[in-house]
Amino acid sequence: MALVETQLVRGGSFMFHPAGSLPQFIAEENSEDALAIAEAARDFVNGEILPRDEEIDHLDLELSRDLLAKAGELGILGIEIPEAYGGLDLDKKTALLVLEEMAKQASFSTSYCAHTSIGSLPIVYFGNHEQKAKYLPKLATGEWVAAYALTEAGSGSDALGAKTTAVLQDGHWVLNGTKAWITNAGFADVFTVFAKVNGSHLSAFIIEKTDPGISTGAEEKKMGIKGSSTRTVILDNCRIPEDRLLGGKGKGARIAFGILNIGRFKLGASSVGAGKRVLEYTLKYAGERTQFGKPLTAFGLIQQKLSNMAMRIFVGESMSFRTIGYLDEALAQTSWDSETGGADKMKAIDEYAVEASMSKVWGSEALFATADDAVQTFGGAGFSAEYPAEKIYRDCRINRIFEGTNEINRLLIAGTFLKRCGGVDGLPLAGSDAAPVDLPQDELLKTVALAKALALKVIARAQAEHGPKILDNQEATARISNLLVEVYAMESAVVRAKKLTESGHRWAGLARDLATVYAQEAWNRVQSEARMLAAELATGPALDTLLADLLAMHAPAPMPLSSLRERIAQVLVDQGRYPLSGM
Repeated sequence: MALVETQLVRGGSFMFHPAGSLPQFIAEENSEDALAIAEAARDFVNGEILPRDEEIDHLDLELSRDLLAKAGELGILGIEIPEAYGGLDLDKKTALLVLEEMAKQASFSTSYCAHTSIGSLPIVYFGNHEQKAKYLPKLATGEWVAAYALTEAGSGSDALGAKTTAVLQDGHWVLNGTKAWITNAGFADVFTVFAKVNGSHLSAFIIEKTDPGISTGAEEKKMGIKGSSTRTVILDNCRIPEDRLLGGKGKGARIAFGILNIGRFKLGASSVGAGKRVLEYTLKYAGERTQFGKPLTAFGLIQQKLSNMAMRIFVGESMSFRTIGYLDEALAQTSWDSETGGADKMKAIDEYAVEASMSKVWGSEALFATADDAVQTFGGAGFSAEYPAEKIYRDCRINRIFEGTNEINRLLIAGTFLKRCGGVDGLPLAGSDAAPVDLPQDELLKTVALAKALALKVIARAQAEHGPKILDNQEATARISNLLVEVYAMESAVVRAKKLTESGHRWAGLARDLATVYAQEAWNRVQSEARMLAAELATGPALDTLLADLLAMHAPAPMPLSSLRERIAQVLVDQGRYPLSGM
């Protein structure tokens, strides 16, 4: 498996490299320092958060605020804040490990992420020195809590359709409008608020809770994450100093979409962390509950659900660490010491916008499937609020809406990928639809190679015949995205399993089984999506020819997945948890 290591991996380029040839960071390669911080976060969650689960979910805002302050004392609020402003300035891998632990209590995780990610990072990446010096030290310790106010009642996915206005008057900005669904609004001290200067230039502003003219509405009554604060933010001639403009006039879209990319990376990672907890309590219940004289874990269809839970965790974890590995390598080429440090780092993050959206879409949908499997395994008890499966089912549903709906993210995945395939220096989509040659000997890598070739054939056909207009067909666009997501997920899992095998890792066999189950089933989804996309591109004899070309890429031979799942389930039952990862 020859690796490409001569330059940074370009976002979206995974489709054009031979299967398994790109370098890939995996969870088992974390540093001792990162693992130590993650262990501290785990102890914090197990000791301080989970024992107060019910109190948090009863919307005890004072408690949530106190817990954030305790997290600040541990340093885990300032992981991504530069050292010069009171933070730790650690890599994204470490932040990801901490986030996985926080995700085990959905409401607190929501508060934590709103503060450390979309709340604080606009100032980290776009603030000037004075703004950073004023706000970041307090945000790093938890003395102050942050919130992010972009959404409005009439502009959710259409963020550029915001109606909130900002007018400069006598050295002050005066803002008017209402922001909706703002996390942490009930106890935040500082808000990043988006408004249009003179009704046209979308810009970002820093507003403090004590500024005149800002208020919040009542707490929203939500389906899930009931312990997180969600309110409207009302700006009624809200008056702030002129120097609270963030990043410059008209830079709002740049700030909003750049920060959302970070949130998407993180949402994929937090879905993995939540899935691990769901698997643990589902294994416990299934091992204790008996039917027909046997524990639930002895039944094949329950084993299927348990193994699928572990498979989703393995694949999601593989995707997250692969993407974060690319991102950390790119960020390592930048420095906060540069005058353009923040902009340079945001550019590095933007490079992986496709991978960020893929992680968000795949992770959020995988967690929901895991939550559903948990409810079904619990049976009638899964429908009762006295058992944990009911709560995660409600709590995780928001993830497919957070950080841009999955529908919007599917449009972004395909749109960004196809845009990057244009131009002289673009990704080489044109001419990349040839039948694969020199397929790998490894059966799993061979499956990945065939999936890439199958996907590229129809995506290249769509681009060649329709150009940008293919994006007007949203169903076809979503199928392009689904193909990209499946290939990335499949390759991430297979490469990780191969690396663990080559290193003689204790759980290499389990990793191989998990990757095999996913690759087998993902191949069928790739084939189905490719055929249905072909139907959007051609009719009659032309469609027959295209389908014949797709069929010529012979599918891997099916395997008896029941025996693999039984083997996976037995390991899970023996361990009582998902045993992989670096912790």
